[in-house]
Amino acid sequence: MASEFSRTLSLLRKERGVSQRTAAGDLGISQALLSHYENGIREPGLSFVVKACDYYHVSADFILGRTLSREGSMLTSEEILNAAEPGNVLQGSVMATLQSKLLGGAIGVLFGLLGKLGDKVAINAAAAYLGSGVYQLYRHLYREAGANEDYFALNAGDCTMGMAEVDMKLEETRFVHALQQQTAQKADFPDLAPEALAAAYPGRNQSLTQVLSSADARLNGLSQQ
Repeated sequence: MASEFSRTLSLLRKERGVSQRTAAGDLGISQALLSHYENGIREPGLSFVVKACDYYHVSADFILGRTLSREGSMLTSEEILNAAEPGNVLQGSVMATLQSKLLGGAIGVLFGLLGKLGDKVAINAAAAYLGSGVYQLYRHLYREAGANEDYFALNAGDCTMGMAEVDMKLEETRFVHALQQQTAQKADFPDLAPEALAAAYPGRNQSLTQVLSSADARLNGLSQQ
């Protein structure tokens, strides 16, 4: 939690366009102490968190990385989908960092649940599926940045022909088969009730809820076209 707080604290100051010295003076602490907070060297007390929330006009849940909403409420599917729109409160490096937290929290819950199930095939298939997705997006970024794709073993032509998508579908099939086998063996699946998830994964459970809500709305929209 401290690392999430420190990153958000630093990003909010940069977004506001003030120096560390100015922010420290406004917050009533030394520049050295603010530097320690922003770098995660020291953990602040509650009184400073309250001051920082007031100073940057955000909620405590936001500054602690528990939500993407500055007001502290859960973002709606539409707000998440439109996060990059001009004028939105989530922009640039702040938006990128918080989206990373959102997905990281959701993936953490997923693998936590798979860990409780204890099926190595399902765990490895899930990791491979997500890994190929990251790989494909990074290859697009790498290509458009003008970098030399000879760095990768998979040539650019095969990459653009959808090799990552093929691999993801195969890994998804492995994942489903592994879960079906667990069901056939009457395995003890983890409790997925909202209250059970909230108790087992405080904070991160909200990330999972937001990711699912956003994806559900997006996919439902596609199905209606």
